[in-house]
Amino acid sequence: MSSPRDEVGKVSDAELVRRLLIEGYGHAPDLEYEIRGRYHKVYAWKPCALDVSGPDRNGVYFGRIESDGIRLSIEGAFLVGPKATKNVVELDDERAKRYLAGESVEIDDKDLHGWVIVRWRFYYLGSAKAKEGRLINYVPGERRLRLE
Repeated sequence: MSSPRDEVGKVSDAELVRRLLIEGYGHAPDLEYEIRGRYHKVYAWKPCALDVSGPDRNGVYFGRIESDGIRLSIEGAFLVGPKATKNVVELDDERAKRYLAGESVEIDDKDLHGWVIVRWRFYYLGSAKAKEGRLINYVPGERRLRLE
C-alpha cells in the first residue's frame, strides 16, 4: 500500500484530499483544498467573490496528509463530522474531558484502527488515531483543556 504523501504533487490537491476524506470518513465537504509545505498541511475554503485573502494565503487549517490517511484539525472535524458516515467515535463526558486535556483514552471498539473523528454529544472535538482500543490524542498543547 502506498502512502498518500507519495501522491502529493502527482494529482491535484483537491482530488487527493476529497478521495482521502471519502475513504476515511465517507464525506468530503464541497470546498477548495490546497496542500502546503513539507508537512503536507491542508487548507480549505469556500470560493467567494469578495477578495479577503492575503497575498498568498487562503483558507483555514483543515488537516494534514499523513502516511496512512488524513488527520483532521478541530476545524476540519467540525466541517466533515456532521455528514461523516464512518470512523466517528463518540465519547462520554468523562472521556471527552480527558481527551480535551490531552490524554489518550480507551474506546470500546478494539478493532478500530486509523484516523477517526472524535465527537462528544453534538460537538466535534478533532481527530485521533485509533489503535488497539485507544484513541491517541492529537489536541495541540495550546488548545488543551486545563483540568483541576
